[in-house]
Amino acid sequence: MKFLLPLVPALLLAACTTIARVDGEQLVGGKLAVTLPAAWNKVTDPWDGGPYDMWTQEGIPLDHLRLWAGVRPGQALVAKPTVLFRAPGEKDARYPTFSAGLTPDRLVNLFETLYANEGAVQVTRMEPTVFAGQRGVRFEFTLARRADDLTLRGVGWVAVHRNELYAATFAAPRLAFYARLLPLAEAVVRSARIKG
Repeated sequence: MKFLLPLVPALLLAACTTIARVDGEQLVGGKLAVTLPAAWNKVTDPWDGGPYDMWTQEGIPLDHLRLWAGVRPGQALVAKPTVLFRAPGEKDARYPTFSAGLTPDRLVNLFETLYANEGAVQVTRMEPTVFAGQRGVRFEFTLARRADDLTLRGVGWVAVHRNELYAATFAAPRLAFYARLLPLAEAVVRSARIKG
Protein backbone atom coordinates (compact mmCIF):
# COMPACT_ATOMS: atom_id res chain seq x y z
CA MET A 1 0.00 0.00 0.00
CA LYS A 2 2.79 2.46 0.84
CA PHE A 3 4.17 1.93 -2.70
CA LEU A 4 0.86 3.05 -4.24
CA LEU A 5 0.52 6.21 -2.15
CA PRO A 6 2.84 8.35 -4.35
CA LEU A 7 0.76 7.39 -7.41
CA VAL A 8 -2.49 8.76 -6.01
CA PRO A 9 -1.91 12.46 -6.93
CA ALA A 10 -0.86 11.54 -10.48
CA LEU A 11 -3.90 9.31 -10.94
CA LEU A 12 -6.22 12.03 -9.65
CA LEU A 13 -4.77 14.54 -12.10
CA ALA A 14 -5.07 12.14 -15.03
CA ALA A 15 -8.66 11.31 -14.13
CA CYS A 16 -9.69 14.97 -14.47
CA THR A 17 -8.27 15.45 -17.98
CA THR A 18 -10.82 15.17 -20.79
CA ILE A 19 -10.24 14.46 -24.45
CA ALA A 20 -12.79 15.25 -27.15
CA ARG A 21 -12.60 14.71 -30.90
CA VAL A 22 -13.02 18.03 -32.77
CA ASP A 23 -13.14 18.97 -36.44
CA GLY A 24 -14.51 21.66 -38.74
CA GLU A 25 -14.64 25.26 -37.53
CA GLN A 26 -13.38 25.89 -34.00
CA LEU A 27 -13.22 29.09 -31.95
CA VAL A 28 -10.25 29.48 -29.61
CA GLY A 29 -10.68 31.81 -26.66
CA GLY A 30 -13.70 33.38 -28.31
CA LYS A 31 -11.35 35.34 -30.58
CA LEU A 32 -9.46 33.08 -33.00
CA ALA A 33 -11.34 31.04 -35.58
CA VAL A 34 -9.63 28.07 -37.24
CA THR A 35 -10.79 25.36 -39.58
CA LEU A 36 -9.67 21.79 -39.01
CA PRO A 37 -9.48 19.89 -42.30
CA ALA A 38 -8.78 16.73 -40.27
CA ALA A 39 -10.04 15.81 -36.80
CA TRP A 40 -7.87 16.53 -33.73
CA ASN A 41 -8.18 15.45 -30.12
CA LYS A 42 -8.80 18.47 -27.89
CA VAL A 43 -7.27 18.02 -24.44
CA THR A 44 -8.81 19.87 -21.53
CA ASP A 45 -6.95 19.77 -18.25
CA PRO A 46 -8.75 21.57 -15.41
CA TRP A 47 -5.50 21.67 -13.42
CA ASP A 48 -3.72 23.56 -16.20
CA GLY A 49 -6.20 26.36 -16.92
CA GLY A 50 -3.86 27.95 -19.42
CA PRO A 51 -5.10 30.66 -21.79
CA TYR A 52 -4.73 28.34 -24.77
CA ASP A 53 -6.34 25.36 -26.44
CA MET A 54 -4.26 22.20 -26.80
CA TRP A 55 -4.88 19.55 -29.44
CA THR A 56 -3.08 16.35 -30.38
CA GLN A 57 -3.15 13.68 -33.06
CA GLU A 58 -1.26 10.85 -31.33
CA GLY A 59 -1.32 11.91 -27.65
CA ILE A 60 0.32 14.72 -25.70
CA PRO A 61 3.67 12.95 -25.16
CA LEU A 62 3.99 12.54 -28.95
CA ASP A 63 2.60 15.77 -30.40
CA HIS A 64 0.71 18.90 -29.48
CA LEU A 65 -0.70 21.97 -31.19
CA ARG A 66 -1.33 24.88 -28.83
CA LEU A 67 -3.30 27.99 -29.85
CA TRP A 68 -3.42 31.25 -27.89
CA ALA A 69 -6.04 33.91 -28.60
CA GLY A 70 -6.19 37.42 -27.18
CA VAL A 71 -3.56 37.18 -24.43
CA ARG A 72 -3.60 40.60 -22.77
CA PRO A 73 -0.58 42.55 -21.50
CA GLY A 74 0.37 41.29 -18.04
CA GLN A 75 -1.18 37.86 -18.67
CA ALA A 76 1.01 34.74 -18.50
CA LEU A 77 1.07 32.27 -21.41
CA VAL A 78 0.36 29.41 -19.00
CA ALA A 79 -1.46 29.28 -15.69
CA LYS A 80 0.64 28.70 -12.61
CA PRO A 81 -0.35 25.22 -11.41
CA THR A 82 -0.86 24.16 -7.85
CA VAL A 83 2.20 22.06 -7.01
CA LEU A 84 1.16 18.97 -5.08
CA PHE A 85 4.66 17.59 -4.72
CA ARG A 86 8.13 18.43 -6.03
CA ALA A 87 11.16 16.26 -6.62
CA PRO A 88 14.24 17.17 -4.59
CA GLY A 89 16.32 19.76 -6.45
CA GLU A 90 13.55 20.52 -8.96
CA LYS A 91 13.57 24.17 -10.10
CA ASP A 92 10.53 26.40 -10.08
CA ALA A 93 8.87 26.69 -13.51
CA ARG A 94 8.96 30.06 -15.27
CA TYR A 95 5.73 31.64 -16.46
CA PRO A 96 6.41 33.99 -19.39
CA THR A 97 4.14 37.02 -19.40
CA PHE A 98 3.10 39.00 -22.45
CA SER A 99 3.83 42.75 -22.55
CA ALA A 100 2.72 45.28 -25.16
CA GLY A 101 5.38 46.55 -27.56
CA LEU A 102 7.63 43.48 -27.58
CA THR A 103 9.96 43.12 -30.56
CA PRO A 104 9.70 39.92 -32.67
CA ASP A 105 12.73 38.34 -30.97
CA ARG A 106 11.27 39.08 -27.52
CA LEU A 107 7.94 37.53 -28.58
CA VAL A 108 9.80 34.38 -29.61
CA ASN A 109 11.69 34.46 -26.30
CA LEU A 110 8.35 34.10 -24.47
CA PHE A 111 7.87 30.69 -26.08
CA GLU A 112 11.52 29.73 -25.64
CA THR A 113 11.07 30.39 -21.91
CA LEU A 114 7.81 28.43 -21.86
CA TYR A 115 9.33 25.32 -23.47
CA ALA A 116 12.49 25.61 -21.34
CA ASN A 117 10.34 24.40 -18.44
CA GLU A 118 10.37 21.00 -20.18
CA GLY A 119 14.03 20.82 -21.18
CA ALA A 120 16.82 22.42 -23.20
CA VAL A 121 15.47 24.66 -25.99
CA GLN A 122 17.27 26.08 -28.99
CA VAL A 123 15.60 28.47 -31.44
CA THR A 124 17.02 27.51 -34.83
CA ARG A 125 15.20 29.90 -37.17
CA MET A 126 13.14 33.10 -37.11
CA GLU A 127 11.48 34.84 -40.04
CA PRO A 128 8.69 37.34 -40.72
CA THR A 129 5.30 35.83 -41.53
CA VAL A 130 1.58 36.52 -41.52
CA PHE A 131 -0.42 34.77 -38.81
CA ALA A 132 -4.19 35.22 -38.44
CA GLY A 133 -4.05 38.07 -40.95
CA GLN A 134 -1.45 40.01 -38.94
CA ARG A 135 2.23 40.62 -39.49
CA GLY A 136 4.17 38.43 -37.14
CA VAL A 137 7.03 36.01 -36.81
CA ARG A 138 7.49 32.30 -37.48
CA PHE A 139 10.15 30.42 -35.53
CA GLU A 140 11.53 26.91 -35.37
CA PHE A 141 13.07 25.26 -32.33
CA THR A 142 14.34 22.01 -30.87
CA LEU A 143 13.50 20.74 -27.41
CA ALA A 144 15.53 18.08 -25.60
CA ARG A 145 12.86 16.98 -23.13
CA ARG A 146 14.14 16.15 -19.64
CA ALA A 147 11.34 13.78 -18.69
CA ASP A 148 12.15 11.13 -21.30
CA ASP A 149 15.35 12.25 -23.09
CA LEU A 150 13.35 12.67 -26.30
CA THR A 151 14.27 15.38 -28.82
CA LEU A 152 11.35 17.26 -30.33
CA ARG A 153 11.20 19.67 -33.23
CA GLY A 154 8.84 22.56 -33.00
CA VAL A 155 7.52 25.51 -34.91
CA GLY A 156 5.61 28.56 -33.76
CA TRP A 157 3.73 31.53 -35.15
CA VAL A 158 3.05 34.69 -33.17
CA ALA A 159 1.46 38.05 -33.94
CA VAL A 160 0.00 40.95 -31.99
CA HIS A 161 -3.34 42.55 -32.81
CA ARG A 162 -4.73 45.50 -30.83
CA ASN A 163 -2.16 44.87 -28.08
CA GLU A 164 -3.20 41.23 -27.67
CA LEU A 165 -1.05 38.21 -28.47
CA TYR A 166 -2.19 35.49 -30.89
CA ALA A 167 0.02 32.46 -31.35
CA ALA A 168 0.31 28.79 -32.21
CA THR A 169 3.03 26.25 -31.54
CA PHE A 170 3.41 22.68 -32.74
CA ALA A 171 5.95 20.17 -31.41
CA ALA A 172 6.58 16.46 -31.98
CA PRO A 173 9.49 14.00 -31.87
CA ARG A 174 11.80 14.84 -34.75
CA LEU A 175 12.37 11.35 -36.14
CA ALA A 176 8.90 10.33 -37.32
CA PHE A 177 5.98 12.28 -35.91
CA TYR A 178 7.13 15.82 -36.74
CA ALA A 179 7.41 15.37 -40.51
CA ARG A 180 4.18 13.39 -40.72
CA LEU A 181 2.04 15.68 -38.55
CA LEU A 182 3.46 19.12 -39.41
CA PRO A 183 1.29 19.50 -42.56
CA LEU A 184 -1.85 18.95 -40.44
CA ALA A 185 -0.76 21.64 -37.97
CA GLU A 186 0.20 24.05 -40.77
CA ALA A 187 -3.24 23.62 -42.37
CA VAL A 188 -4.89 24.69 -39.10
CA VAL A 189 -2.53 27.65 -38.72
CA ARG A 190 -3.10 28.84 -42.30
CA SER A 191 -6.84 28.95 -41.62
CA ALA A 192 -6.51 31.15 -38.49
CA ARG A 193 -8.37 34.45 -38.46
CA ILE A 194 -9.15 36.89 -35.69
CA LYS A 195 -12.82 37.45 -34.94
CA GLY A 196 -13.92 40.99 -34.15
